[in-house]
Amino acid sequence: MAFFIFANMSSNPIGIFDSGVGGLSIWKEIRNQLPNESTIYLSDSKHAPYGPKGQKAIIDLSIKNTELLINFGCKLIVVACNTATTNAIDQLRIKFSVPFIGIEPAIKPAALQSKTKKIGILATEGTLSSRLFHKNSELYLNNLSVIEQVGDGIVELIEQGKLNSNEMRILLIKLLRPMIKAKIDYLVLGCTHYHFLKPILEEFLPKNISIIDSSGAIARQTKCVLQQHKLSNYKTLKGESRFYTNGEQTVIADLLKSENVVLKKIEF
Repeated sequence: MAFFIFANMSSNPIGIFDSGVGGLSIWKEIRNQLPNESTIYLSDSKHAPYGPKGQKAIIDLSIKNTELLINFGCKLIVVACNTATTNAIDQLRIKFSVPFIGIEPAIKPAALQSKTKKIGILATEGTLSSRLFHKNSELYLNNLSVIEQVGDGIVELIEQGKLNSNEMRILLIKLLRPMIKAKIDYLVLGCTHYHFLKPILEEFLPKNISIIDSSGAIARQTKCVLQQHKLSNYKTLKGESRFYTNGEQTVIADLLKSENVVLKKIEF
């Protein structure tokens, strides 16, 4: 195990990685709740999506991303990818000593709040087939009717800059039709990319269906873990945000167009 935590690391950045641009939803919440913290975001678009890949490949990619963020001096790593969390975070915590925050589908709040006891989960194949997802499902979903749907094609369209395309709308209607028919009252978005679908989903989902993801809870957990490890940055200056991608810059730049950030393309 490598050790990287030192007493003077409180001003170091928070590292965030995802298989593309989806984790920007997590970054935005962290930025809103912890504005004085600096961040480094790693977009592994070249290998997106992680979902269809086997566990070994997902672990290897997650280790590679973590090593790069640690080399950048990051004091905490947010695995802003449901698939990487469910398949690799245990191994990351064994291999590295920095604190990790993982992303899991928000099935617990959906299960507790559902009135119809019918919920839908839209996620990647890698998340839905993972051991961690099944463990949480057994804890919270035993008394519910659950419609799981693999979101094949969604990540690819977002990474291609087709978030608001007719192609995306046609795909979403096809994927979610069985959930609407089953009369779910909660739709859990189990991939950070899917956060950006909310305005589109609200166009055609019945008004009684609540859409839920975990971005706000992850930012709150990040703040809590920083405090536990005495790594919070208490300087009053606004933190710096840096973004690195190994894919096309146009998609990530478009999603960040209202932000004053540094964006660079690198090979990794």
